[in-house]
Formats: sequence, C-alpha cells, structure tokens
Amino acid sequence: MTYIALVDDESSIRTSVSLALESEGFKVDVFQNGLEALQALETKHYDLGLFDIKMPKMDGNELLSKIRSSKNDSLKDMPIIFLTSKDQEQDEIIGLRMGAADYITKPFSQKLLNERIRTVLRIYQNRKSSNKKEDRPTNNLKKGNLELDDLKQLCFWKNEVIELTVAEFNLIKSLAKYPGVVKDRNQLMDAMYGDSIYVDDRTIDSHIKRLRKKFKSYDPTFDQIRTRYGSGYSWRE
Repeated sequence: MTYIALVDDESSIRTSVSLALESEGFKVDVFQNGLEALQALETKHYDLGLFDIKMPKMDGNELLSKIRSSKNDSLKDMPIIFLTSKDQEQDEIIGLRMGAADYITKPFSQKLLNERIRTVLRIYQNRKSSNKKEDRPTNNLKKGNLELDDLKQLCFWKNEVIELTVAEFNLIKSLAKYPGVVKDRNQLMDAMYGDSIYVDDRTIDSHIKRLRKKFKSYDPTFDQIRTRYGSGYSWRE
C-alpha cells in the first residue's frame, strides 16, 4: 500500500483528489495546512507528499524546508510534488532547489496527476536501489556540457546540478539524445508524459521557456535549445 499526504487549504481539492487517488489504490490522508500536516508526518510514514504552495499557518515551501531538515531519515527523503497555480513560477523554483521532486499546475487532470505520482515513486525507488549498490553503473547521457543521469534523474550543465522536474528531465533527454533532430510537440509530449496522457500542445512551449530560464540562471550563454518555427524544437549540435 502506498501512503500519500495531501496538503491543501481548498476543501474541494482535498475531496476530489483524495477520492480519485484512493480509487487508484493509494491510501490518502488529507490536511488543510502545513502545520497540521507536519504533526502527522513526524509520527506516521508516508511514501509521497502532495503539497499546495499557498496555505495559511505554514505554506508548502516552509513545510518542505521542515521536512528536509528533519532528523527522521524516512521523512527527510520523502518525495514531494507541489500543486501550484500558474503565477507561482518563482515559488516552484524555490521548491525545486529545496528538493521537491516535481510540480503540477492547477487545474490538472487526474490522469496526469496519477502518472506523475507513479513516475516520481519509481524514480525514488531507483535512487534507493542505486544507493544500496555503489558498484552499479549509472546510465549517463553526455552531450558536450550536458550530462544526464537517467537512473537518478539528475541533470548537470558544466558540472552544475540543474534542478528539473520529471517532465523537464524527460524533455531535455528527448532533445539531447539526437542533436540536430527536430522533435515536434506531439513527440515531446509523448516523451514527457507518455502516449496515454493528453495535454495541450502549447504546454511544451511553456516548458521550453522554463527550461531556458533555468539553464540561463546558471549559464547566461546557454543556447542549446533551438526553436524550429512551424516544426518544433531541437538540441543544437
């Protein structure tokens, strides 16, 4: 059984998401703010947390900070997915740098949320397995200044760690694996979410914009992602 802590101050979100997740076989406990959730997280094991960012008493970023500084190793390493609004990009970046695994923007489809949860859980399980087997080789992709550790879902640019979500990591991998090859939006959506998930194709444009911004915050000269107008995107050779 997979246990999930859902923290959101909107009762409609707590009700709809918890019911949908429980129908998928997850066990969900709901909390209306970070302070209430923290008390439970310190006494009960959860496999994953779904946190809203803007909440009274203790917001999602503060709750994440408390978790990452916990002396409880199980709690400290728990994967977190943020539930965010469209205008919270800076909060998302802060959360990712503190160790959030991913974020999903409201409103979202339940099918997409289910897929992101299962992907994050799979990645964290792989990380645990790789940490226990130090001699296990990593499956890295190297293209110039870019290095991707597929096993641990880590991205490096000029040896600096770039904080990416699961979807962003899959997007970069799809582009960088075949430099110069133009990928259209449908191909990139399949790489990010799988062919069973539908999202608006302009979601790709939004992710590309965020990716460029993230890389340029570390390296202002970054210019590897090329826009092919009318076709899609490619990784510069």
